[in-house]
Amino acid sequence: MPSTWICMMTTLSPPDPAQADRLAALPPLPRDTGGPVFAEPWEAQAFALAVKLSEQGYFTWKEWASTLADELKAAADCGEPDDGSHYYHHWLAALERLVTAKGLIDRAALATRKEAWAEAYKHTPTASPSNWRKIP
Repeated sequence: MPSTWICMMTTLSPPDPAQADRLAALPPLPRDTGGPVFAEPWEAQAFALAVKLSEQGYFTWKEWASTLADELKAAADCGEPDDGSHYYHHWLAALERLVTAKGLIDRAALATRKEAWAEAYKHTPTASPSNWRKIP
């Protein structure tokens, strides 16, 4: 929810009904009693990166929600089941689309980085972050 910092106090802005309707249409995030849960570390990283980039003003949360909704709709239009199992794949696709559209990274650099990560994954003995190879 948007907020304003005033004299060391956070004041919440009133909810935007249009944004609430759009967000309500999205599938729910996987949750447990402690909040969102992630099956893989990259899911948490993609989630945090989208939130941070929005907080820093690179895109609005409304832009984010619209881009993610477009990704989810495209998947549904292709017949992908709406069971949430690919939610963060769509989250990442939306993030990649926004960062390239906003000029934060170009498509060639993004492709190079993705290839490097895929190559590192192939040579990593376990999925533990402590065993991940550093990518130049």
